[in-house]
Amino acid sequence: MARNDFESIKKAIDELGIEFVDLKVVDLVGRLRHLTLPATRFTRELLEKGVGFDASNYGYRTVEQSDMLLVPDLSTARVEDFSGERLLSLFCDIQQVKSGERVAFPLDPRQTARRAEEYLRESGVADRCYLSPEFEFYIFDQVDYAYDRNRVYFQVESLEAPWESSRGGFYLGPKGGYHASPPADRLMELRGAIVSYLERAGIPVKYHHHEIGGAGEVEIEVGFEGLLRAADNTLFIKYAVRNITHQHGKSATFMPKPLPGYPGNGMHLHQYLVKGGKNIFYDPNGYGGMSELGLYYIGGLLAHGASLMAFTNPSTNSYRRLTPGFEAPVAFTFGLANRSAAIRIPSYITDPETQRLELRTIDATCNPYLAFSAVLMAGLDGIERGIDPRRLGYGPWEENLYQLPPKERSKIRFAPSSLSEALKALEQDHEYLLRGGVFTEEQLDAWLKAKQEEVAEFYDKPHPYEYVLYYDL
Repeated sequence: MARNDFESIKKAIDELGIEFVDLKVVDLVGRLRHLTLPATRFTRELLEKGVGFDASNYGYRTVEQSDMLLVPDLSTARVEDFSGERLLSLFCDIQQVKSGERVAFPLDPRQTARRAEEYLRESGVADRCYLSPEFEFYIFDQVDYAYDRNRVYFQVESLEAPWESSRGGFYLGPKGGYHASPPADRLMELRGAIVSYLERAGIPVKYHHHEIGGAGEVEIEVGFEGLLRAADNTLFIKYAVRNITHQHGKSATFMPKPLPGYPGNGMHLHQYLVKGGKNIFYDPNGYGGMSELGLYYIGGLLAHGASLMAFTNPSTNSYRRLTPGFEAPVAFTFGLANRSAAIRIPSYITDPETQRLELRTIDATCNPYLAFSAVLMAGLDGIERGIDPRRLGYGPWEENLYQLPPKERSKIRFAPSSLSEALKALEQDHEYLLRGGVFTEEQLDAWLKAKQEEVAEFYDKPHPYEYVLYYDL
């Protein structure tokens, strides 16, 4: 919806017969929240005053200081029609009132993304950061799970999987799904419905296909956008995927590792920087076509790799995906076309305008505003400090890093093996995030507290497999 002023949006509401306006906002950990207004309530006064809400339920504030305001960002307007009824959808900024004045709420993740983009411009390094995520997710025919005091289980069904008796002779093994064709690929039509919806919503899609996981893992890759818009789109894409699959009687999950023995879901993040209309990562004479600045950016990502994962891989389940052998990289290295490295430089890029790197560790349980901002800040720190990954032993590596002999493996730094390790790394290494006020100490404290509570909740409970291992000891 290419309208970002109040009058044109009001006109579209009238012309399309829209009855409701949906205000969307992200909570601290990255879940999408919303509230819905009658379209008659969408007025200039609402834009000026905002809509009050309780920020304590979003994880931002305690109850005694939780009054906040949602303020719609008109540039995010798009029309939704999941249920056949059209809604006007708007992402919102969070504001607070101080001394009688409305001011931006510093813990608002959208504000963090804005500050990151502003810091990039003020640094003089580049004008824009362009990002393109790959969305991997599983679509199950049925899912059920529970964690009670006396029972713990999950059960998923997929007509593509070999354990289904009604597969009609066509099924996909645990790692047999990559670019599978129908009829074994039973999800092509559904992916098409999702992609058509995203295209109508103004999100350019590069392609979709079946992914490696044979029990319904698929991928949708979208085009490049600026940092803030890419984060908005990430939330909207996850929202659209869940709603459309639900309408088709199925269930989608972006969990990094929903099934044991099957590949996990990543959200590989392609990225490059532009200054004066030129891609500053491109150098035809550099390694893999990458400029010195691009290599320094890689150096920053790898030098801060462990602390960065507190934002890019912020769930306990993230680290069940990060195991060797399933194309999930655990080595803090880079290389040309190397999918076993944390950072891959694609070898098939022939257009100088889109020379880029791909961060392969990140997954979709992240809060995209915070994760994308942290990625940019780590890369900029690499440029500003001239962190050359070649001199620090980060590569380039073009070998299969899963199959290195022990002597060679000892030369490599590896990713944290748990969320606890990543959070400890963030406590020790976060100065690069505070530059330019992009992140704040209060914000980092709130994030660490929320995630440490998740870890404590997780480890306070017995795991079902522990019964298999230890019940009879």
